[in-house]
Amino acid sequence: MHSVKEKVSNAASAGQEHVDIYKAHVQEKAEKATAGTKEEKAIAHEKRKAKEAEAKMNLHLAKSQHAADKLHHLPGQAHHNQPVVGTGVSAPTHPLGGHPPGHNNYI
Repeated sequence: MHSVKEKVSNAASAGQEHVDIYKAHVQEKAEKATAGTKEEKAIAHEKRKAKEAEAKMNLHLAKSQHAADKLHHLPGQAHHNQPVVGTGVSAPTHPLGGHPPGHNNYI
């Protein structure tokens, strides 16, 4: 079952897709109105079709990103951007991997 956040995000992306398609239609009408030849009108039509395809592609990309976000943020799991506190392990302070110069790992 989809999470509420994913559904809302998908709905927002679908709304954006409709806005982009509407803008493409308006732009096509404006270009056709100023076009002087059949070829220019055909070019305006092809541009609209390309922009519609791009809007649909963006919708699918957004939906896949929302699904991926859902998988990465399952309940009960730590978020990737939050540090884990209290592990007792500190980061190495030496820039060459944590061992001071002259230290022998083979002993």
